[in-house]
Amino acid sequence: MGYVAVSGGSEAIEQSIQLLELYRSGTEKDLEIEAIKEKMSLLVDRVMSEAGLYAPDLAALAIKQCEGSCEESVFLLRAYRSTLKRDYYSNVITTDKMRFSRRISAAFKDIIGGQMLGATYDYTHRLIHPEIEKEDPVKLHQRFKEILDKQEPVKTEYAPRVSDELKKEGLMDTYEENNETPFDVTEAILEFPAPRSAVLQTLTRADTGYISGLCYSVLRSFGQVHPTVGELRSGYVEITVEYPQKEDESLYLGEVLMSEVECFCQSEGEDSLKLASGYGVVFGRNENKAIAMAVLDRELDMGGEYPPNDQEFVLMHGDCIEMNGFISHLKLPHYVTFQSKLDAVRKTRENEDEK
Repeated sequence: MGYVAVSGGSEAIEQSIQLLELYRSGTEKDLEIEAIKEKMSLLVDRVMSEAGLYAPDLAALAIKQCEGSCEESVFLLRAYRSTLKRDYYSNVITTDKMRFSRRISAAFKDIIGGQMLGATYDYTHRLIHPEIEKEDPVKLHQRFKEILDKQEPVKTEYAPRVSDELKKEGLMDTYEENNETPFDVTEAILEFPAPRSAVLQTLTRADTGYISGLCYSVLRSFGQVHPTVGELRSGYVEITVEYPQKEDESLYLGEVLMSEVECFCQSEGEDSLKLASGYGVVFGRNENKAIAMAVLDRELDMGGEYPPNDQEFVLMHGDCIEMNGFISHLKLPHYVTFQSKLDAVRKTRENEDEK
């Protein structure tokens, strides 16, 4: 495909970039990085998940730089990630020991460890509150800080998975533990059929809207799965690495906020009287994406004739960088190729007129 320079060349491009800065400077009020990180945390979480890099400050900075554009922010964060040196590989994260901020089950009313509603918009009235425009952010922050200070520290008790209890009763499929080195989609080309580690990595980094739309198509009968959320848990997990020169010891690096989902579905074949599961996990609080990921995980495992059953279709079209980049390239000059098509049409019409 042939491209030619845009009229105006580098000077026009420089002016275009300056105009972006003008749009970003639309008011004298500054938008602080801390404010974006703390008050737009759901957007920050989405950017981190799709970028594959847990860095709240950098994600907030990218959002500020890109006028709130999610895909541009993801692009910046991925580009930055590619410059980082990989010094260590963390130990396997055990989400069984997650420090919960939210834990629910749609399958059972009572679960071991109890359900924790946590923070969710599920039960809000979805009404705009005009008074927020004039609220005092300092008083608001102090008010809830005082409430939190008065509360007694919550004792974290690790709760078993809901699926573990079903496995004990022989009601769920069990899988052999896979200790193979996970496929790294950031360093190797994806080939099909892809291993499950590559499938899960690709889904968790995929565009949230794309994953949600595919899941919706499955639920609307363009698929074979209608799941029940067996367990949804959000909270903090510890990140550790092996302690240098000391065997059997780990070095604690910090915590990462994650959302994890297990969906229960009917199994197939000889185990049709058992339940199977789909799995989803993402950075931050983005539980709808985690649910959609779990649904697609199971759908891909089953296979079938619909698009959500096709591994190549699902995995190759959900990356927000490639998706938006390919769409965006349509705005670039296509003068030569379009003129070629136009000349072909004119010539064909001339030949038809001569007949």
